[in-house]
Amino acid sequence: MVQLLGVVVGLLSGTHTATWGMYKDAPHEGFRRYHRSIITAAVIGPLIVTLVPRPWVSAGGLALLFGLIYICERGATEFYKSFIRHEDQSKYFIPMEFHVFGRVVPPGPFRMAAAAGYAVVFISAGIGLQLAAGWNPGIPRWLAFGLLGSTVGWLIACGGAFKDAPIEGFEWLKFFRSPVIAGIWAALLSPFTGSYLLAALAGAGYSVATIETYKTFFFPHRPRGKFAGKPVAFPEYLRTRQRFVPLYAGIWLIVLGTLVLAHAFG
Repeated sequence: MVQLLGVVVGLLSGTHTATWGMYKDAPHEGFRRYHRSIITAAVIGPLIVTLVPRPWVSAGGLALLFGLIYICERGATEFYKSFIRHEDQSKYFIPMEFHVFGRVVPPGPFRMAAAAGYAVVFISAGIGLQLAAGWNPGIPRWLAFGLLGSTVGWLIACGGAFKDAPIEGFEWLKFFRSPVIAGIWAALLSPFTGSYLLAALAGAGYSVATIETYKTFFFPHRPRGKFAGKPVAFPEYLRTRQRFVPLYAGIWLIVLGTLVLAHAFG
């Protein structure tokens, strides 16, 4: 039952991610990758509920699970694209593979060392958050979760700046956006878990969902940074992608409704 629930929430999370990704990318690279995030998230969901025993069958548990699946899928996919996948990068304005100041590091020992370094940083942060369990800093609980919950957001901001800033410039507002929004979401999720680690991860997942929704649907005609200045190769998808907007909005309504119920009824 719980594993099936993990699959269902994973499908919702993966479809949400796949839809904003397709909406921005399909005019440039077609529709062929829409299924990737959906399948990945559907696998991650049952793994989380199996490896992390807790009362998932509740409104608060489901709200937390959605964010956890979201960030785990994003982390796995971005790690794959940066360090494992190797493809022609000429179609991108900002390379998707691991690069230093715009120069792609070819597959080999240096790239694997960088991948190991990235993994060590995130694992170390996770261990630190886990060790902080039960820590009472003498401030309101929601504030403590907000401050520590921004940790993963800070790591995302630093990684994004390292990848994007040398090519498109450094933006202070953009840099602080992820940790601030991740911290707010972690504070909102704090009633549903006593773990700083789970709140930080789920908060980062909701942060990605929030920021990508804003960038994608409030500025629909602005291409993603990686395709800046590149021609639209599949103009037919400018119309086709509109059909997915109700699906995307529907998932947001389900998630936000679940979160409201969780806060209203504990």
